[in-house]
Amino acid sequence: MKVKAIRTKLYQWRGPVKTTDTIFATPLSALPFQDDAQAPFRFFSWLVVEIETDEGHVGYGNAGLCPDITKHIIDSKLAPMLLNESPLNTEYLYEKMYRSTVAYGRKGAVLAAISALDIALWDIKGLVMGQPVFMLMGGRTKTSIPVYYSRLYTRNLDSLQTEAAHYKAEGFTGMKLRCGYPLTEGRAGMRKNIEMVRVVREIVGDEVDIMLEAYMGFNYAYARQLLKELEPFNLRWAEELLLPDEIHNFAKLKESTAIPLSGGEHEYTRFGFYDLLQAKALDIFQFDTNRVGGFTEAQKICTLALMHGVEVIPHGGQMHNLHVVMSSFASPMAEYFPQTEIEVGNEMFWYIFEGEAIAENGFLQLDDKKPGVGLTLKKDYLDQFNIIDKLYK
Repeated sequence: MKVKAIRTKLYQWRGPVKTTDTIFATPLSALPFQDDAQAPFRFFSWLVVEIETDEGHVGYGNAGLCPDITKHIIDSKLAPMLLNESPLNTEYLYEKMYRSTVAYGRKGAVLAAISALDIALWDIKGLVMGQPVFMLMGGRTKTSIPVYYSRLYTRNLDSLQTEAAHYKAEGFTGMKLRCGYPLTEGRAGMRKNIEMVRVVREIVGDEVDIMLEAYMGFNYAYARQLLKELEPFNLRWAEELLLPDEIHNFAKLKESTAIPLSGGEHEYTRFGFYDLLQAKALDIFQFDTNRVGGFTEAQKICTLALMHGVEVIPHGGQMHNLHVVMSSFASPMAEYFPQTEIEVGNEMFWYIFEGEAIAENGFLQLDDKKPGVGLTLKKDYLDQFNIIDKLYK
């Protein structure tokens, strides 16, 4: 069996977008003169990759990170490397792609491109062998997957409490909110961020885990003070307080607080996560399988994390991450973005793929009898997208 053709499809959303009360700190919100520090970190397109074999199997991969650039990398650089190769040789093909691009890759869009193809190759492997990907990666390590609710984008305290109360009633025992006030608002903004945590804790009680995300928006001094003042609220973790390259500052923060620190959404490959382990920088790794190097690298990182007592709770609750969570003892839970209107970009996955797992009472289940990743393409929302595709064969 050989790879016969590779198709890339860029889905560009042209439907309505909700932005009126969407708030979150970003790396740009640490700078002055920013009219909209969130705009570069919203994304309204998604890349789908299809790999077809000469025996008729079609595997699907995807990339949400800068999908237009990622598409170009696959079309111009990576697709030719895979043609006429056996799709079952996932380890070899990952190394071939990684080593061929190392001079201009190693992180970012190139790794997102490699990841999308790797996911599609594993999808084919599962289809050929008649097994879901998580079974090929080690099988079940849990009867079902606990998930935490991940939205709470509003600054409005009444709306924040209403949303948190609703999803507690839906059975979620964990939920994550975003820092609504940027570094540039100083102590006054910090007090407002703390107040957001306080009202959520007040409404959900002590039996629900609360997580707080800063999305790389703060510096060391601000983060250290914020963590000190957040300690009474018993956070499950504080997420991405600093830029991802500030490994040394993450390590200093970790020494200064009892609150677990998470990150790694913007880190890449086993090499990047090995550096984080050596620095003792994080308690929780949050890679995204469609960025970090696909299933091939995710397995290695999970093994490293398990050996060092670090949890793996991937970014995003999509199927490529759920197979990793199900198959690894390093991973106790998954993130969950429910299907809603398009707001930040993560929601787009629901409008493109059929087969995404739906939470019930705070848990997800994967089907033992559904081979591969378990996704196909939806047709219901095609009129809401412009689709740019290219076939390479």
